Amino acid sequence: MRSTLIHLNYNFFCMKKIILLCFFCLSATILFAQKETFDLVTYTSPKAWKKQLAESAIQFSIEDAAKGTYCLITLYKAVPGTPSSKENFDMAWASLVKEMVTVSTAPEMQTSATEDGWEVESGHAPFESDGDKGVVILATATGFDKMVNIIILTNTNKYEKNVTAFLESINFKKQSPATNTPVTNPVKQEQGNTVTKKDGFTFTTTNFDDGWTSTVQEDWVEAKKGAITVLIHYPKEGTIFPGDPEPLTNAAWNILVAPRYSKLRDYKTTSITTYNRPYLGFGYLTENSTGKEVYVLLFRQGETGWLEFVTPDKNSFIQQFKFDPDMIRWDSETDLMNPLLRMATYNKFAIGPTDFKGTWTSDFTGLQHLYNTHTGDYVGMNMNQSNETFQFSAGNTYNWKLLVVNGTVGNTKFANVKSSGKFSVPNNWQISFSDIEGKPRKFDAYFTCIKGARLLMMNDAEHPSSGIFQAYGKK
Repeated sequence: MRSTLIHLNYNFFCMKKIILLCFFCLSATILFAQKETFDLVTYTSPKAWKKQLAESAIQFSIEDAAKGTYCLITLYKAVPGTPSSKENFDMAWASLVKEMVTVSTAPEMQTSATEDGWEVESGHAPFESDGDKGVVILATATGFDKMVNIIILTNTNKYEKNVTAFLESINFKKQSPATNTPVTNPVKQEQGNTVTKKDGFTFTTTNFDDGWTSTVQEDWVEAKKGAITVLIHYPKEGTIFPGDPEPLTNAAWNILVAPRYSKLRDYKTTSITTYNRPYLGFGYLTENSTGKEVYVLLFRQGETGWLEFVTPDKNSFIQQFKFDPDMIRWDSETDLMNPLLRMATYNKFAIGPTDFKGTWTSDFTGLQHLYNTHTGDYVGMNMNQSNETFQFSAGNTYNWKLLVVNGTVGNTKFANVKSSGKFSVPNNWQISFSDIEGKPRKFDAYFTCIKGARLLMMNDAEHPSSGIFQAYGKK
């Protein structure tokens, strides 16, 4: 069995202990333990440790209150990363470790290791807070335009074997490498789907007041206005993890755009370095379905997903969207991105009274690490979690339930409320319920499409000022 070990040696409170960080090594005993999965990582939980799961991280903790000792292991969900493993480590050290504890030195780095496309950087540093000494360890795995971080925070060597066993149990799901060169003449040519998809819902077309018309398709929502088409692509594997602009854009282009075209010319990618970084690839292509040459621009920024703009030529694109991709500048980022970002809002479809049969649910989880503002000591973790369910039945009846869990570890509170009644659809953009928390409620509502399904978006019609629609998925 192939394995890669990262040896992390340090004087731990002058006791010369060694912790072995093994991102890829699976010992014989752990092979027979029950595996669990979080995001891209499989692992075996430490026995008898507290486990807390949130959307962005999972944490294992143990403490000896009598002796004042503790150990925390936090495994974070994969996030976008750069191709440089050391750069990713440095970013994680600054944004995660330094926000968690006050370290007295720069991290002492260990030799990096690589296997199966993942490169691991690891380092540690001591910290001292209000007389309490400890060590913080960060390991960052980089690969496939992503990075995965693990932080260990402890003030004792008592749990060294538990930590080592957990780290030895870690393995990564197999990932497909991104392709960095745009495909101009793929072997398999796929024609575009221009037929409205019938998915059992009342409305599959939306005519907007500004002249755009959206229709539900198999792999995207098509927004059309005159000779201009915008494809709002559904999320697809290999295209949703931002990283280095050119490889990412090329990979998305190959997956989403290239199979429906040929004869690529004047292809470029561009971006600017900013928190909400935009990614653009554009050029001239020939449509396989019509034989016509068109100008295509592929765009992504933030959580919009990929948008494909198809126009007769570049000038038509500039005229419609008031944006020249060759002229992207720092001072123009906000104003020029908005016309493109706005197209994501055309993934919007009306509701009908027969669209809601079954169970629709919305889940939320939030995790907060708490620290003393005066001493910097870690004082626990606060969790907020909710599950809301609408069960729609015959005769326009429904059952509603809301479960809320919040509080700090060891002092968690639960609340559970429910009601039932009848619902109605007074118009195609609103839904009313006879009883939610003891009174009638009306919500602004619409559907947005994803691959093979729809999400029900709702916002309180009586208090719409937030503008934030909550998403409900059908079970």
